[in-house]
Amino acid sequence: MRCPKFPYFRSQTHLRNVASLACQWCGLDDGCQAAHSNHAQHGKGRGIKASDEYTAALCQICHHMVDQSKLARQERDDIWQTAHMRTYKKLKGLGLWPLDIDPYLEENDEAVAFLGVKNSHLFG
Repeated sequence: MRCPKFPYFRSQTHLRNVASLACQWCGLDDGCQAAHSNHAQHGKGRGIKASDEYTAALCQICHHMVDQSKLARQERDDIWQTAHMRTYKKLKGLGLWPLDIDPYLEENDEAVAFLGVKNSHLFG
């Protein structure tokens, strides 16, 4: 039985917009990166990055902390999720979030369960 193909969103413009922000975890405003999610429900697989809508603006230090540090998995997830929501809200407010992509819509059940419900306080 085959798994359905993940609907990847790829956009260099979006990645540049994400990277143009200050770090959405520590606030450093110098040389941010578009840090992709490390979760399969966002399209992450062996040798492939998650879909581009699941990127957070993180400085190099925070990006390393999320991807390669010895922090507990839950702590790393919480950092990325918080930074992702802040990235989303910031780009949406600037009119730079892609209009046809919204990882927080109810129809994206797995993404909403992973990102929205657990961190609903971030929507306020």
